[in-house]
Amino acid sequence: MAEEFSKAVEDGLNLSKRIYFGKDRAVAPPKPLPAMEKSAEAYLPKAPMVYAVISNPAIVDNPDLPSYQPYVHGRCDPPALIPLQMNRVELEVDCYLDTAVVRLSGTWRVHCVMGSKSCDCCIAIPMGEQGSILGVETEIPRRSYSTELIAMEEKRDGGKEARPENGGYLKSNIFTMIVPKVDGGSNLSIKVSWVQKLLYQEGQFSLVIPFSFPNYVTPAVKLARKERIQLNVDSGTGTEIVCKATSHPLQAIRREVGKLGFLYEKEILTWTSADFAVSYAVPSSHTFGGVLLQSPSVDDADKREMFCVYMFPRQQSTKVFRKEIVFVIDISGSMEGRPLESTKNVLINALTELDSKDSFNIIAFNGETYPFSSSMELATEECIERALEWINANFIAAGGTNILLPLNQAVEMLSNTQDSIPIIFLVTDGSIEDERHICDVMKSRVTGGGLTCPRIYTFGIGSYCNHHFLRMLAILSRGQHDAAYDVDMVESRMQKLLNRASSTIVADITLNTLDDIDVEVYPSRISDLSSNSPLTVSGRYHGAFPDFLKLKGVLADSTSLVIDLKIQTVEDMPFYRVFAKQQIDILTAQAWFTENKELEEKVAKISVQSGIASEYTLMAVLERGNQATDSPIVQKGSMKSDSHKVEPNQRRIYLLQNLCVGFGNVAATAENIPPGNGEPKLPEAAEVLIKAASNCCGSLCNKCCCMCCIQCCSKMNDQCAIVLTQLCSALAFFGCFECCSAICCCDDGN
Repeated sequence: MAEEFSKAVEDGLNLSKRIYFGKDRAVAPPKPLPAMEKSAEAYLPKAPMVYAVISNPAIVDNPDLPSYQPYVHGRCDPPALIPLQMNRVELEVDCYLDTAVVRLSGTWRVHCVMGSKSCDCCIAIPMGEQGSILGVETEIPRRSYSTELIAMEEKRDGGKEARPENGGYLKSNIFTMIVPKVDGGSNLSIKVSWVQKLLYQEGQFSLVIPFSFPNYVTPAVKLARKERIQLNVDSGTGTEIVCKATSHPLQAIRREVGKLGFLYEKEILTWTSADFAVSYAVPSSHTFGGVLLQSPSVDDADKREMFCVYMFPRQQSTKVFRKEIVFVIDISGSMEGRPLESTKNVLINALTELDSKDSFNIIAFNGETYPFSSSMELATEECIERALEWINANFIAAGGTNILLPLNQAVEMLSNTQDSIPIIFLVTDGSIEDERHICDVMKSRVTGGGLTCPRIYTFGIGSYCNHHFLRMLAILSRGQHDAAYDVDMVESRMQKLLNRASSTIVADITLNTLDDIDVEVYPSRISDLSSNSPLTVSGRYHGAFPDFLKLKGVLADSTSLVIDLKIQTVEDMPFYRVFAKQQIDILTAQAWFTENKELEEKVAKISVQSGIASEYTLMAVLERGNQATDSPIVQKGSMKSDSHKVEPNQRRIYLLQNLCVGFGNVAATAENIPPGNGEPKLPEAAEVLIKAASNCCGSLCNKCCCMCCIQCCSKMNDQCAIVLTQLCSALAFFGCFECCSAICCCDDGN
């Protein structure tokens, strides 16, 4: 679908050549990308964007300065997308521990549609690391739109069917939403919020927000406009923060212990073409942590108190555990192509970086298993060279998917581990029927044994595998889970997870004195601390929290680590939002594993309160009429239809498709459908024609049968047959002419 979107934007840029801005405001048409830079997804948004959705190219013109345009025959199907010009943008970011809450507001103008016409507008929001949309608010003349999450069973009247064309995720990091029937020349005032993770490397937190605007969103009138960015950092640690680098010249406006505030304001003629990026450090010469407490808000459905335990690795060189790692790699038929090639690249890089004291093995699997060796092998140069040759010879995508057999073999290989961290690194793109049974088997084999129990790190590719099953495997074994929903992100995301698995510095982490109170911890089995990532554990409790809390663990030299955690109460950190994603992911995996309806309801409540989507909620778009105005009638949940009057303060609701990935697709896995195939696409002209024809024929068949048609044709004389043939030929000619006109228009913009 992303490729179709990019092609539609390219068509829209060609179509925008029709717009005339006057002799004194001559604007060069958008320049096409050089051939070497052009790709299938070259025109995807790299900053928040709004597009005019153009089906009828004849309406494209300057609403302020109409010009003579030759009439355009035909339609654009799928519709072209013309990027709208932006008049204002403001960005505000709040960073808490390892999470950023982002709020963006801006104004865009429908500069490309006649004042007497209207079009739908598409909002596209690219987000940073593991971004998750929170909400969108849009105001246009006489109408406004806002989003909210509702539980699955609470679908309301007028929104009984969710459709892809209403909006959703274009890619895993690009959210889209349609605003219907916006008049030419109107302004759209938009506010968007989302959450994303901060990157952590070598003791520094890094934030990157897509903020690179193309030159064609700068308005034709060259007036100075204000660009504003505000950044607030709250480390939660109560220790000094050191800002390392910024992409924009930020000015410090607030400095407190553990908190910083920055502001960037500038009068500009063209919008920024660089992403907003900042990095900062919380200096420390040792591993440290703390506890944050907060009381629930008045409207919190869960009235229990909230807490968070955080732990930061020391910045100086720290000894990591020796590794015994088994790579369990899916080579089924669906992994053919980029998924398997990217996996091979990461695996080869991982093998070459192993220490000579580490040991490893590789199990490739489809319906059967293909081990590199019958036992663990030391990572010597000779052994690694043999492994690389074996990978090139055996990593051939074919066959089905059987996960339990290779997992059992990997556990057996790691059964004699001593003085090291045993790791199973599982990579798959498929879903199978016996996943709960696999979790039961692994639960009995990898829990309760301390350092000698294997940690299962799971990596899912695409949307056909059951990511909740993979996360459950990781939770049970103190491992971690990550995913690449887009094939082009497999290599980078898998490398990050492997780096975390390979750099464990504290293992078997426990919190004492929490057993004395009624407490719920997410996750219940705390994963190991990596030098490449801070550790956060959140939860709820009843009663009085202990006056002190000790964190215990085991270091790589087999000595014990005991840290006295400082406890502090905070009021200005939005716990319900910062830790909601972690809690939703963990509880959803548990709800799937136990098939517990109460847990599903609990996830839905957390999702609705925090604004973060879950498997048990849907995003609804609420339309409000500020005064009597034309607005689209809702038919089967679609935003597109005829117009009618919306009374002041009246609300109408449209549903977007589920913003999560679901619980896997066993049928697609059995058919070996590669990740990314079978996704919904923008409607093609042929598909629309077939659908319309099938509806028409279906109605006709209700009125007459095949025998009636045969009898009718048998009684037709020659003259009638000739007239009917000529009529069908004429209709076919005009249909071809209209189709060719639409194609020529979208390519040339003439």
